[in-house]
Amino acid sequence: MNDAPAEAPARDYRGTVFLPETPFPMRGDLPKREPQWLERWQRIRLWERLREQSKGRETFVLHDGPPYANGPLHIGHALNKILKDVINRAAQMAGRDADYVPGWDCHGLPIEWKIEEEYRNPKGKYQGGRNKDDVPVLEFRAECRAYAEHWLGVQREEFQRLGVLGDWAGRYATMDLPSEAAIVREIGKFLMNGSLYRGLRPVMWSPVEKTALAEAEIEYHDHVSPTLWARFRVRQAAAEDLVGASVVIWTTTPWTIPANRAIAYGEEIDYALVHVEGVAEGSHLVPGERLLVALPLLPQFEKDAKLGAHTVRRVLKGAELAGAVAAHPMATANFTAALGVDSAVLAQARLKAAGVDEKVVGGYDFPVPLLPGDFVTTEAGTGFVHIAPSHGEDDFNLGRAHGLPVPETVGDDGTFTRQAAGFTGLHVFKAHDAIYAACAAAGTLVAKAKLTHSYPHSWRSKKPVIFRATPQWFIAMDDGNRIREKALAAIDATYFVPDQGRNRIGSMVAARPDWCISRQRAWGVPIAVFVEKATGEVLRDPAVMQRIVDAFTVEGADAWYQPGAASRFLNGDAGSAGGGEGRNPADYEQVMDIVDVWFESGSTHSFVLPDHSLPFPADLYLEGSDQHRGWFHSSLLESVGTRGVAPFKSVLTHGFVLDEQGRKMSKSLGNTTAPQDVLKQYGADILRLWVMNSDTSDDLRIGPEILKQQAELYRRIRNTLRWLLGNLAGFEEAEIVPYAELPELERWVLHRLTELNAKVCAAADPDSPTRFDWTGVVPEIHNFCSTDLSAFYFDIRKDALYCDAPDSHRRRSARTVLDVLHRCLCAWLAPVLVFTAEEAWLARFADEEGSVHLTDFPLVPEGWKDEALAARWAAIRQFRRSVTGDIEEKRRAGTIGSSLQAKALLRFAEGDAADVLSPAEWEEVLIVSQAEVARAAETGETVEVAPGAKCDRCWRVLPEVGFSKKHPTLCRRCEAVVEARGA
Repeated sequence: MNDAPAEAPARDYRGTVFLPETPFPMRGDLPKREPQWLERWQRIRLWERLREQSKGRETFVLHDGPPYANGPLHIGHALNKILKDVINRAAQMAGRDADYVPGWDCHGLPIEWKIEEEYRNPKGKYQGGRNKDDVPVLEFRAECRAYAEHWLGVQREEFQRLGVLGDWAGRYATMDLPSEAAIVREIGKFLMNGSLYRGLRPVMWSPVEKTALAEAEIEYHDHVSPTLWARFRVRQAAAEDLVGASVVIWTTTPWTIPANRAIAYGEEIDYALVHVEGVAEGSHLVPGERLLVALPLLPQFEKDAKLGAHTVRRVLKGAELAGAVAAHPMATANFTAALGVDSAVLAQARLKAAGVDEKVVGGYDFPVPLLPGDFVTTEAGTGFVHIAPSHGEDDFNLGRAHGLPVPETVGDDGTFTRQAAGFTGLHVFKAHDAIYAACAAAGTLVAKAKLTHSYPHSWRSKKPVIFRATPQWFIAMDDGNRIREKALAAIDATYFVPDQGRNRIGSMVAARPDWCISRQRAWGVPIAVFVEKATGEVLRDPAVMQRIVDAFTVEGADAWYQPGAASRFLNGDAGSAGGGEGRNPADYEQVMDIVDVWFESGSTHSFVLPDHSLPFPADLYLEGSDQHRGWFHSSLLESVGTRGVAPFKSVLTHGFVLDEQGRKMSKSLGNTTAPQDVLKQYGADILRLWVMNSDTSDDLRIGPEILKQQAELYRRIRNTLRWLLGNLAGFEEAEIVPYAELPELERWVLHRLTELNAKVCAAADPDSPTRFDWTGVVPEIHNFCSTDLSAFYFDIRKDALYCDAPDSHRRRSARTVLDVLHRCLCAWLAPVLVFTAEEAWLARFADEEGSVHLTDFPLVPEGWKDEALAARWAAIRQFRRSVTGDIEEKRRAGTIGSSLQAKALLRFAEGDAADVLSPAEWEEVLIVSQAEVARAAETGETVEVAPGAKCDRCWRVLPEVGFSKKHPTLCRRCEAVVEARGA
């Protein structure tokens, strides 16, 4: 008997292999294809069909925090809207009716500035230059509206290009006429419940913008401030040895000295009565004088004031200063004493010669009482705080408690008024040299210096602000409405992602003062109220307020600025309900301040939700972490003040976007990443993948290298989808193998799907305990595609898929699982890779009207979960890594060319967890041609060259190859498949 292989002419069997076939291309070409998908979604009415098919479902409402309609989108906008879109789409696919209404904030100072710039620019739109104050207010407001409308349209197109799905046709804007009516209606609610009042209080004021600012409009930057140590000579005190001594204060705002009306001390602080005996060169101190300084701060004061030899006459508690009165540093007596004259007239002449405005004399001859203040500390300075009630919260409160005057020493533009005698017209930020000179001339200058410290700036102008007491409109936090108390209770009842947001906003609400809602500008919704001139009482008339709301609904807030508006609203039309009260408009002040834009955006829930038939409160508010003091904060206070509850059930915050080195982006550094540029180079899906691959609860980084990495991650996911589609060509339901009949490897894949499904559902389901937290979900999906599928399961099963007979149990089992994988991955990726998931879905389920976005997440049976199976395959994979390591060594040594040229000799110790497969199964898992399994004392493996010949079709090396007369270069399996196909 001749056992030699038969010889036959070589044949090409490539055409008999079931290679992948799919129209889904390897390259995404996203910048070109994504706009085509957007056009298709409009054509098939995707948004409208989602709303139609969702009727009757439980709603999910993510109320959109309105971006500002001023300029093109930046990368922070993209992060915010993409994250919102993912959460909305996921909630929709989790079975909810996720009706999303995007909106815009349209009023406010930045738009005013842009229009003012156009007016001032001689070569601008209006030619020749104009002053805003010379432009009729309605004309100016119309220009602001047109500007906002333009950028709203630009931003809407850019958001849609990012793949954000929403009710773009029904979008809201705070400048819409019904919106303006709703905002003034909310103001009216505070008016009627008594929480709205006008009062004189220090507020943060922008001299550049000439308006009050909210805390949310403030950012802190390093600033160099001039500092001043000054003497206040004691004129009256209970202890005789204190009379004639000088209280020394220290301030970083010398410009507030003209507004000084008192000095604060700490009752429990130890103060030293210091007798000066010697001074260092350049000191302004005088030997023989007596000073009062906090004892713990005396060592530092010695350095600051160049104090030499001295004696502490005695130490006294601050309480001993009760009833003491000092003189202002620029009191006339100080000048006459310092200049050696006994006449104010002569002092004026001497001052003029010294370059000091002589009008300072006589302007500060009032008593300066020493008052106890619980805010006084010994952390810095001298232990005494000079009190200017016009320019500080503590100062104002102490002054109000003791009946101090609140002089208006600083005007809207930051220059001194006539009440700052000797400094009128001088800007406060340029006043320190003049203050130093005046104090020096009066003999009350102790020392001067400069200090670099964190200082509040306007986030719009980037210029420093001041505290300034002006008449403003406030909403009380602690009156009968108990807004603070209710807000803190609402915070406790809210779900926060991440949870530390609760403490952040809670501490802000607990410590905040009354809410200043008035602004001195033109572009916005007016605080449409009237004040009776004779009494100063605010008119709280529901009929008047209703007339205002009705007019605004039709005409918008411009109605307030029309001629005769006061008479119209105070008296009504002759036939109107509640009209004709007979009030004389001349008896009332029509308030022309506009409302803070944060009040506007904070009240959007009051009209967006009911106007779109959406339930209140919203399920989720989602913005950047800075909105704890911004939109989250104002929305909470507005809703609690008018409805008693928060407008949200949950609050999610994300971080800021930094460059690749973790630096803040700025045009000057050239490190900005514009979303428009990313779309042109990579496409929106890459930007969306970057967002969802990041931990959005922290600050995110982006730049060229990071985007390249995301493009590579995308390529792997896309290749996974392409491989699935290619190997599902022609798949039919009849091929499906029941779960119980699937091989272990396939059941392990399905187990992994249950784990992934749990993570997706935990983030997507609005009722989940970990709802809205997508951190790590998309990276795990990518890892599953790359590690579990491409590098493991696909690698193992491609032999069966390519070479097995179409009806083989193994091939049908694999395609059964590939079908499930395709459906699950397309659905799970749909909220994130909105364009790619659609393309991958329709590449298989071609339908002119179909869309993956019209489907829900697939049901993943709980019965697929098998922890014992997972443990077995974890051991198998661990052992596999050891064998493949040996194979790689043989390949590097040139012993074998590929794993299919190898034979694996496997040894397992008794009870080894990996010892669960047959030799044939090990051949599949290890992707070797042959495997032998044996018992041994220790688990291990040996890899050697497989005996036999290589099959021309499957490339396995087997002894059986060469014995077929008809197909001598095929193994028996391949021969059977070829014969069955008639090849």
